[in-house]
Amino acid sequence: MSLPTVVFLDRATIPTQIELPSLPFEHHWQEYDFTSPELVVERAHQAEVIITNKVVLDKDILSQLTNLKLVAVSATGFNNVDIDYCRQHGIAVTNVQGYATQSVPEHVVAMMFALKRNLKGYHNDIAAGEWQRNKQFCFFTHPISDTAGSTLGVIGSGALGQATAALAKALGMQVIFSERKGASECRPGYLPFEQVLEQADVLTLHCPLSDETHHLIGRQELAAMKPTSIVINTGRGGLVDEEALIDALKEGVIRGAGVDVFTDEPADESNSLIANMHLPNLLLTPHVAWGSDSSIQSLANILMDNIAAFIEGREQNRVV
Repeated sequence: MSLPTVVFLDRATIPTQIELPSLPFEHHWQEYDFTSPELVVERAHQAEVIITNKVVLDKDILSQLTNLKLVAVSATGFNNVDIDYCRQHGIAVTNVQGYATQSVPEHVVAMMFALKRNLKGYHNDIAAGEWQRNKQFCFFTHPISDTAGSTLGVIGSGALGQATAALAKALGMQVIFSERKGASECRPGYLPFEQVLEQADVLTLHCPLSDETHHLIGRQELAAMKPTSIVINTGRGGLVDEEALIDALKEGVIRGAGVDVFTDEPADESNSLIANMHLPNLLLTPHVAWGSDSSIQSLANILMDNIAAFIEGREQNRVV
């Protein structure tokens, strides 16, 4: 019996300082830093197990991988894999969950503090010489608001939403959870979507991206929020209408926004957020909210354990 071949198509998505645990069975291992679409079949045609973070495995590609038994996604999101095809053809799919429940909430809180206290705006003002021209020991060119006593609206009540809520409560914030947009009834412990928009001083997004949640926050939703409110998106880029968000920041519809995820990644100057990153009330990071060393090590551990479980006949973190 031949040894299974395991191919990691985009190993560079996990930093080099993170150790991938060894798989507890004999196998052939192949890894590539990145894999372009035209090279996927060539590199993975013999693979029984494929590891992918962001490499797309659509129907056309999957149909050519005749040995494939398992797609191990090294992330929580799996929209880069044709799940229906895998289900129809007996290909198992696993993902990694619960690894960033420390990292993402801390990133949200870091963005929240920076935006509520306008740290970027004041930093830029000093760089532009405003302090020197002002000739006072301090100067106030941007509003500063406290976090304690304010209200955090959470969209998405999974592990990350709950962990962010717990951290916010420890900071003295009131936390409210949003029911799904358009829902006819509210579950216990949730408020209507529109009510959360109206009440939130800070709105944080932790829901999956789907047809139903695409542009969940658009012009109408932003207009419903307080002019002093802040939007933070560490979920998925498509959850927020990026052009509408920029217009809201420029026109004072809301006070600030922190964005870690973009519609297209990596984003370039054609993206409205990148094109307006000079705005003092806009804080951008390159999809790293999840990426503390401890979180990525947890991800790596779960990822490899998912593969081992599959080979041993156990279902663990199965999507399909």
